[in-house]
This record gives sequence, C-alpha cells and structure tokens, in this order.
Amino acid sequence: MEIKKYSGKIVDLIGNQIFKGEITVTEGRISSIIEKENVDDCYIAPGLVDAHVHIESSMLTPSEFAREAVKHGTVAVVSDPHEIGNVLGIDGIRFMIDNSKKVPLKFNFGAPSCVPVTNFETSGAALGVNEVNKLLALAEIGHLAEVANYPGVINDDPEVYKKIALAKQAGKPIDGHAPGVSGTDLEKYISAGISTDHECFTLEEAIEKIRLGMKILIREGSAAKNFDTLHSLLQSHPDKVMFCSDDIHPDDLIKGHINILVRRALDKGHDLLPVLKACSYNPIKHYKLEAGLLQTGDCADFIIFNNPGQFEIQQVYINGIKVSDHGVSLINSAKETPLNNFKAKKISTADIEVLPLSSYMRVIDIIPGELITGQSIQKVKLSEGKVISDTENDILKIVMLNRYKTAKPSIAFIKNSGIKKGSIASSIVHDSHNIISLGVSDLDITEAINAVIDAGGGISASRDGNTLVLPLPFGGLMDNRSAEEIALDYAKLEAEARAMGSSLKAPFMTLAFMGLLVIPELKLSDMGLFDGQKFNFVDLFTEYSL
Repeated sequence: MEIKKYSGKIVDLIGNQIFKGEITVTEGRISSIIEKENVDDCYIAPGLVDAHVHIESSMLTPSEFAREAVKHGTVAVVSDPHEIGNVLGIDGIRFMIDNSKKVPLKFNFGAPSCVPVTNFETSGAALGVNEVNKLLALAEIGHLAEVANYPGVINDDPEVYKKIALAKQAGKPIDGHAPGVSGTDLEKYISAGISTDHECFTLEEAIEKIRLGMKILIREGSAAKNFDTLHSLLQSHPDKVMFCSDDIHPDDLIKGHINILVRRALDKGHDLLPVLKACSYNPIKHYKLEAGLLQTGDCADFIIFNNPGQFEIQQVYINGIKVSDHGVSLINSAKETPLNNFKAKKISTADIEVLPLSSYMRVIDIIPGELITGQSIQKVKLSEGKVISDTENDILKIVMLNRYKTAKPSIAFIKNSGIKKGSIASSIVHDSHNIISLGVSDLDITEAINAVIDAGGGISASRDGNTLVLPLPFGGLMDNRSAEEIALDYAKLEAEARAMGSSLKAPFMTLAFMGLLVIPELKLSDMGLFDGQKFNFVDLFTEYSL
C-alpha cells in the first residue's frame, strides 16, 4: 500500500479557510488531513478546472492537450467535442473519449447539442435526437453541451427541446450559448433548463443572466477575452462564476491556462478563496466532476504552489500521481492514427471572381477581441469590371469552400483584418469546419485554400507565391505532435499574417469564427452571407441603406 504525506498551507474551499496542515494520500485518495504547525513553505489547493473548452481549438489531441495543461495546474476540463462532431459525428467523439483515457487528466465531455449548429451550412455529420440520446447514455458524457441554437429554444424547435429533455432525464446539466440574448427571450431560454453561459460580453448581460438563474463562465481564450469586463463578478456573485478558455490556440496554451486567470484575478485584488472556488469548487459541483476538493476520501487531485502573490505552480497531482513538476509534464505521449473527412477539390481564381450587382455591398466588420461582428455598407472597388479587395479601406475578399463535397465557393467581403498583402486560410471554421480564407488577391486566396486541401486540412498563409502550411490530419482540426512543436509552426504562420499587415491578436482564431452563424451580426457560411440577428441569408449587394 502506497502512502505519501504532503504539508503546507492547505486551502480548504469547503470550510472556507486556509490552515497549516498535513495531507496523507493512500492509494490515490486522501486518507487524512490534520492541522500541523511545522509545515513546508508552500500552499496546497484543489487542482484547476477549465469549465468549458473545445480541445480541438488547441490543435492538439486530448492526450497532448493534457500533457501541456497539467503544467499549469489543470487537473480537469469540461469539454464540448462539437468541432470533431461536426466533422466526423459519433466516431469523432469516440476518438476523443478513447484518446483521453490514455492520460490521467480528467475529461468531462459533453454531448454536442447542435451538430450542425444551423441548417444554413454544410457539416460532415449530423447528431440528431437519437445520436444525442446514445451519447448521453455513455458514462464519459457528463452534460449536454452548449445549446448554441438559441433561436431554436426561443422559437420552440421540437428537436432542440427533445435533446434538452433527454439531458434532464439523464440528470445531466445543460450548457448554454446565448450571446446578447435578454429580456423575455432570455427568460424562455433559461426556463428550458439551460444553466450556464460563456458568451457574455457586458457586465449587465452577465448580471441579468445570473438574476434569472444562470451561472456565468468568465471566458478568456485566444480570440474572445471577457475577463476584464466580468471579473468583478468574483466579488458580487462568487458562487455563480467559473473560469473557462473556450477556444485556446497552442501558442497561448504553452504560456498558461486557467492559472493565468487566477494570477490576474489576484493581481486585481480579489481574495484567494473565491478565486480558487471559481476554478475548482464551482465547476466540480456544477458538473459533478470526479475531481477532488482536498477533503478526506476525495481523489488526491491537487496543486502545490509557492504563494498567492506569484501563484507559481510547483507540482500537480491527479489521483495521487505527480503529473507535473516545476513546469515539466510527466505524462507520456499517446500516438494515434489520423482520422478525417475531407473531399474538397482545388479551386482556381475564376471560381472566386465577383461581378458587381450594385455599387454598394454588405461587409462583415471584425470587432477585435470579440466573436461578435458588425456589418456595414461599403462602396465596391472594381478592377476590370470585377469586385476586388480594397486595402486602402481595409476591406478584403473572404471565401468559404465546402470541404465535404464539390460545391461553388461562397464569397463576401470583410473589414478590419489589417492585411495589406497575401492571404490566410484554415479548415478550422466554427462550427462546420469548411475551408475559409481572406486575402488581397484572388491568386493568393486560391493558393492558400489549395494548400489546405493538399494537406487534408490545416492552416496556411500565402504571399507572393510562397505558402506556409500547418497540416492538421485529425479531422482537419488537430495533430498528435506536442504542443511545443505545433505552437512553433503556428507561431511562424501568425508571424507571416502579421508580416502581411494583420494587427489582430489572433488572426487565425478570428478567421475561424467568421463562419459561426449563431454569433451576430454578419457571418459567412458555405451557402452564403448570413445575418445572425435576422437569422437568415442576405444578399452581398444592396442599396446604400441597412
């Protein structure tokens, strides 16, 4: 029988206290906790939890994500696999579950509720009521993942309500996704049984949702950053708050995870106990996670850190096993055979030419740091009778190509990317993951798209006949290499995007959300330009009015 002892200042989130003591771990569980005066100069606290993340956005398989995340004190994640679900359906989700079992990190996967998220785009698979029912029956599926089809809830879509009913019947919580929804629409959405939201971009929105019964996940990902706006909830509503990354790219993950939000919250003057509750106690209780909270009988899932001022993670334990030591992961790699769903054929510049039907057009307006977009009416720029990118006004062509079957590209224009030359492209496009590209010349756009097609999925950048590509052979979303390797290649692509002129914090992450139709205001699907407020397609060309 293996018995180990750990001493220090013990952070007791249930007793709401910090005391000097010693923890005894027997066979992976805490067998006793005693108060003791002479202890090591450190703090011992429950491990950190990411309350909502799409593992696929890290471009890492679950096992590789785990190898990196534990370095930062993460012991559990609540993961929505709807990215791989949109590409490969239940087979993709089973891959995520099977791969996650090869590492000690505790994964709580959700059953994707919206695959596809709308009927206005083409996905590689569909998860209907029967498929969701099968997933919810699995022990590894702990919740119904974000109900992004909030118009379906508000407008009594029977299929959406059947999925919600199945989650209730299974006794599993239901995650939400309701950006900007308020008033009677919000009341109806919450009354359906939806318990969380991670899409708040104003404090007023978050408070209204809390008042109506929701818990708020403060999101700080690679593109969407809401911490500065919402962190005061830690003081006003500490029991209603959790931390999440939602979508985090590998270059950010190697720098830190939920631990960064802990440090920032402490720097802003928040007390240690409510901060740690938000990233361990609150998600563990809400999602019924099998993660310990430093109580006798719990799984020995904990972190050891130096002090609240620096919050430097020294060691991380899961089930009593040390998984990270001073920033070095002790988890071994788990290699896998790629799986994919990719049928797109290469395109030519003739495929993306645009003839003017008016002197004015609707344009997607990027809002830096947000997933929401605006829309504006702009005068078209012509060359040889065709509509082209207008770099002087930062308006570029954006193209979406169906990756699951041969189809004509969908074309629109987008503002505020900052790019002055070249093109970037990606097969990571939430949520259906077709191929998207924005750029200056048609030649650069087609070369970037064709590089992604040649790779069977990935991200690329093309300029002046030179193309960089990062292949992502697992569903066109992930690779099984280490986070450091992928982050290095990804950094080269980001550097190339900045060399093109982009001033966006995360240009590829921003590009990936230009196809997410359920986040207003104007987005692009493989079927056309889509107004997320009217929730229908709109014409590219228009008169000078909205």
